[in-house]
Amino acid sequence: MAQEELRILRKALDESKYTVVLGGSGLLEESGYLVLKNPDKAYDIERKYGVSPEYIYSSAYFNTRTDQFFEFYKNEMINVDLEPNESDKALAAMEAAGKLQCMITSNIFELPQRGGVKNVINLHGSVYHNVCPHCRKEYPLEYMRAAKRVPHCDKCNSVIRPMVSLFGEMVDSQVMTKTTEEIEKAEVLLLLGTSMESRVFKNYIRYFNGKTLAIIHKEPHYSDRKADIIIYGTPREILPQLGY
Repeated sequence: MAQEELRILRKALDESKYTVVLGGSGLLEESGYLVLKNPDKAYDIERKYGVSPEYIYSSAYFNTRTDQFFEFYKNEMINVDLEPNESDKALAAMEAAGKLQCMITSNIFELPQRGGVKNVINLHGSVYHNVCPHCRKEYPLEYMRAAKRVPHCDKCNSVIRPMVSLFGEMVDSQVMTKTTEEIEKAEVLLLLGTSMESRVFKNYIRYFNGKTLAIIHKEPHYSDRKADIIIYGTPREILPQLGY
């Protein structure tokens, strides 16, 4: 990693009045979790459950094969031991220093929040938020993990809904609006563990009209040429070097 690029990024962050971070799947992989669309993960799921991740992690599968959905969901999504790492802690330090105003993430495990970041938009919801669709009673993650098969509401016996975006579902319109507003306000937009062509973030990035677009990720991508600053490496290695 070129120290000059790190110096330029630090200068841009120091001069920025409003910085927004987009956190992609690369941040999850740093904590040891492969996202469902990772080829190795997708192959493993199809081998174990007989269907693709795009189908098993969908609202159609949730509604029509609820038992099988929760078998998958509990085994692959919530019975995992993920902890915040150096990236999350460095972002919390940036925020505390006034150098980060908002983080937008596709992470459903709340790693940034658990690492100390306060102003976070969870685009795809959170495994920690579970609601009965009938009576609206809320349930903690521990209740979902402890259910023998399908988790039912202890008040009205309805199936509890994990408040995460399943494949094929639209992101909540209020969350989309808030995300767009934050990116429009940004002077610096910093992409971590993702690219400008990300299916999650691509349509949001076009609302950025600030001064500096920076990217930190492991592998070169053809869209990197559109960025003002590009640093190759893992965010957990790079961010602490900013020294906040």
